[in-house]
Amino acid sequence: MNSSGRTIGIVLLVAGVIIGAALAAWFFFGVQEGNLRASGAAFGAVLFFSVLVLPLVGAGIFFIVKGSAEARNLARVQEQRRLLDMVKTRGQLQISDLVLELKSSTDKVKNDIYDLVGRGLFSGYVDWDKGILYSVEASKLQGRETCPNCGGQVELAGKGLIKCPYCGAEIFL
Repeated sequence: MNSSGRTIGIVLLVAGVIIGAALAAWFFFGVQEGNLRASGAAFGAVLFFSVLVLPLVGAGIFFIVKGSAEARNLARVQEQRRLLDMVKTRGQLQISDLVLELKSSTDKVKNDIYDLVGRGLFSGYVDWDKGILYSVEASKLQGRETCPNCGGQVELAGKGLIKCPYCGAEIFL
């Protein structure tokens, strides 16, 4: 399903090129045989190419580009789903293990975590210093005043985020 846009684009592009080549040959041989005047061939070429060939080629290029963008987005969503599944099933993960298993970088994993938190799909906390990601149910974290990592007093750091000033753990609500 993710490559259907690209497939449609390729089919339209190939159809446009084949029809364009067939029309060009038809007009060329019509002029060569004397069945068609050069002015009529030029008018027919402009008309058929602008009405039939160019829209097919343009739509083909559009679908190829759009299909490629959708494939990239789908790959990113699947990677985030893998990350979320790994954290939820294991409960606690080393960030370095996530980076290795996802074949990614620490910054990309960090951005994916923030994206999942922003979408309300992940709740838990991260100790960036130790490099550990914890999955905790949001109900356990609501109204929390102490850090689940070190027990220190936590402070609000942003919407859906509490940060421990002592150990640096970030608690996502």
